[in-house]
Amino acid sequence: MNKLDSSDMDADSPPAPEKKTMNHESFHRFSKLLLTSIIIFLLLLKILLSVAMITLFKNHSQLLDENAIIKELNYTDLECTKQHSFFNDKVWSCCPKDWKPFSSHCYFPTIDTASWRESEEKCSSMGAHLMVIHSQEEQDFITKILDPKAAYYIGLLDPGHRQWRWVDQTPYNESATFWHPSEPNNDKNNEKCVVVNHPSSSWGWNDIPCSSKENSVCQMKKIYL
Repeated sequence: MNKLDSSDMDADSPPAPEKKTMNHESFHRFSKLLLTSIIIFLLLLKILLSVAMITLFKNHSQLLDENAIIKELNYTDLECTKQHSFFNDKVWSCCPKDWKPFSSHCYFPTIDTASWRESEEKCSSMGAHLMVIHSQEEQDFITKILDPKAAYYIGLLDPGHRQWRWVDQTPYNESATFWHPSEPNNDKNNEKCVVVNHPSSSWGWNDIPCSSKENSVCQMKKIYL
């Protein structure tokens, strides 16, 4: 029997330090992967919690706003219609009793006359403002429920230099206006408020002195429950 040479045994034996190094590197890679996974998980959890908190805060704020509106309105009755929406959990749109609903707003034509400033203050006391008109559909809707023998203030005002402004601060769009022919004419340089009226064959806008006693139309956002 031949004796094994010690050099042959040494050549066949795996170097122990190298194996230890490989195990250490594998453990190090696993640790880094685990740490990265934990960090990603925590980030995703933080994002989900943030989204949940934002949604909760938004819903809570909206509820507080609606409760405040209802409280300020001092109305005992709301008239509501059910709406169908897959993306909104609020299924009832409401207007105070005797107000007229259209799109996302409620409208209330007054029967007593007042100046433009007095009319705006009265609307404000009801949680509303003088009507703002931005489309032909809105103009057509409101004129169908108005008395053609009366004139109604809307929320359009000239604070100076014929720079028309809406009371709700929405932009004044020249392409969505409904002036009567030859209006606004600023007769005697004293016509800074606007009414919608029906002097002859059609409804339209006319600039008049703000002190003139006229009817008005109040507007407010619908209440969603």
